[in-house]
Amino acid sequence: MATQFLVLQQVPLDSSAAADSQMVGDIPELAILLITLLLVATAVALVTQQLRIPYVTGLVLAGLPITDFLSRRVGLDPSLVLNLFLPILIFDAAINTDISRLRSTFKPIAILAGPGAVISSAIIAAVVKFGLGLDWIPALLVGVILANTDTVSIIAVFKEVQVPSRLSTIVEGETLFNDAAALVSFNLLLAIYTMGQITFSQGFQEVLIVTLGGGLVGGVLGYLCLPIFLRLQDPLSSLLLTVALALGTFQISQFLGVSGAVAVVVAGLLFGNLGLPRSASASDRITLLSFWQYAGFIVNTFIFLLIGIEINPLTLWQTLPSILLVIVAYQLGRIISVYSLLGGLRWIDRPVPLPWQHVLVLGNIKGSLSMALTVGIPLTLTGRDFMVELVFGAVLFSLVIQGLALPWLIKTLKISHVPAVTQEIGTLQVQLIAAKAAQEELDTLLKAGVLSKAVYEELWAFYQAKVAVSERVLRDAYNQSRMGRGGHPNRQLDKIRRQLLLAEKGAVNTALRKRIVPEELVQSYVKDLDERLLLLDDD
Repeated sequence: MATQFLVLQQVPLDSSAAADSQMVGDIPELAILLITLLLVATAVALVTQQLRIPYVTGLVLAGLPITDFLSRRVGLDPSLVLNLFLPILIFDAAINTDISRLRSTFKPIAILAGPGAVISSAIIAAVVKFGLGLDWIPALLVGVILANTDTVSIIAVFKEVQVPSRLSTIVEGETLFNDAAALVSFNLLLAIYTMGQITFSQGFQEVLIVTLGGGLVGGVLGYLCLPIFLRLQDPLSSLLLTVALALGTFQISQFLGVSGAVAVVVAGLLFGNLGLPRSASASDRITLLSFWQYAGFIVNTFIFLLIGIEINPLTLWQTLPSILLVIVAYQLGRIISVYSLLGGLRWIDRPVPLPWQHVLVLGNIKGSLSMALTVGIPLTLTGRDFMVELVFGAVLFSLVIQGLALPWLIKTLKISHVPAVTQEIGTLQVQLIAAKAAQEELDTLLKAGVLSKAVYEELWAFYQAKVAVSERVLRDAYNQSRMGRGGHPNRQLDKIRRQLLLAEKGAVNTALRKRIVPEELVQSYVKDLDERLLLLDDD
């Protein structure tokens, strides 16, 4: 199977003139091909907006029939996806992830991305091994590949159909760490295949070194880049620094033999939560975040369009019974891992509501990483072509069938329903946050000498009037909805209470680390905070 992605054809090395001529001749053809793909993606965006279906699903469907119309064969190059596309996607997700939100949902995320992924992989591998007769290494590779969930696909659905922020955070956090875990597990299995065998202790040690080493490399590089970022006054220079950080962290980690995915996750989280908030200019932060949003969008556009181009429906049809068995296997693995593990979560954390668990099961959508790992399987591995067909068929099913069914499920379960008072309070909060931010920016401009005192006071008074109005109406809205359904406090107030309780918890834990207060007092206080957190409504 061809796996070249917009790569110029090979030319003889003994003829530099011929090589130069070939390259020059290929550049216009390459440009035309890129323009064609961009136009197809634009058309898909228009159609999906009208039909109200996920954009990534439309891209895959559009890619299926256009292979024969292209002047050259294109497809997914695993090296390009893993070394360029994947760091961009991971870094984009990491810098937009709030650590405080991640910390508040850490237990369900850790359960799903850790034991959940292991259980799913094992179930898929067992079904593939005994149902299709593959050896254990190929079966485990299929299990690891299909236990991975694509964050882009499900978050794209969440943008169309609003869901509670805690559910969205769980999904984003799971897929963020699941990508790194899948790469580590995939490489470990390839090492076992290459070496012939490996003991459990050796495997555990290898995973521990690769994971912790990646986290250490990401933490060091991210921390070293922070002072440089804070000294840069040009937003474009800051942007270049983040690109170098994302791509460089991945390559350095790979060179050192540790997990590049884990390193990029840690570097992105550090940069997004410690670097961006300390940036002097709000416009600089917007420029940087907008760039990464566009970069992630462009990368995902090409990836999902190329997934459709890479898939051959005729070949998949010939192996349809085996593909259906694999689909049943990964769905079964997801069902068992989600319902069993999250069902027991209530003993250690706030329970995840059952309707949310339904969404997590159906939202088990596969995507770019599964495809990239599949085409990266060594050619010498027995049954490789069959494995590729199995994964490609499962990915196509998940992107199209599950991608289209997920919005319907969310609406049916009424998860996306937002009460009118909640929407009103949210609107007022947005206005208040925006006005306060504008006043802070005015203070910065005044100190920098950009504004005169008279202009500053006039603009500051304008925003202060907006603040006063928003605060008054917001206070009235809170008073009217103070006692919500069934006598319980309104969910909006619960959001604020949760944030305050988490702030208290962080403060006392910091005091404990500094040995300011006795440990036994902190433990009892934290236990009380956890109990109060469990009583709050889900957001």
